[in-house]
Amino acid sequence: MQPPVHGPKWRHLTDGDACNAQEYAVTQLIIRFIVGGLFVSAFALIGSMLKPKSFAGLFGAAPSVALATLALTISKNGKPYAAMEARSMIAGAAALLIYCVVVLFLLKRTRMRTLAATSSALAVWLGVALALWWGFLT
Repeated sequence: MQPPVHGPKWRHLTDGDACNAQEYAVTQLIIRFIVGGLFVSAFALIGSMLKPKSFAGLFGAAPSVALATLALTISKNGKPYAAMEARSMIAGAAALLIYCVVVLFLLKRTRMRTLAATSSALAVWLGVALALWWGFLT
């Protein structure tokens, strides 16, 4: 017998206790595909209205996946836990921004090869990400 469902009718589909592990994993994947696809389509539509058109790819990648993940996290673990996850996403985005600036500097100023610049800047990204995690998230 199914336990009574309180709240939204789809909530039991994201609750790991209400169904077996395989059903839960498949349901999570389907919800991620649907929510992620909707966000990717919306951001691609917004990006196609802007110039240059490469913004469509930029907006369609990470933000849409992050929003889908946050929506699932809110439905499963609640808003406080999702807020903590969002802080981690912001710290990761800040580390990525600094990584991109360092790569840009290496490519423009030193004329370093692309593979060497991006590979060597990974150490910067890791250092910044660990510093932000240690300084703000622990």
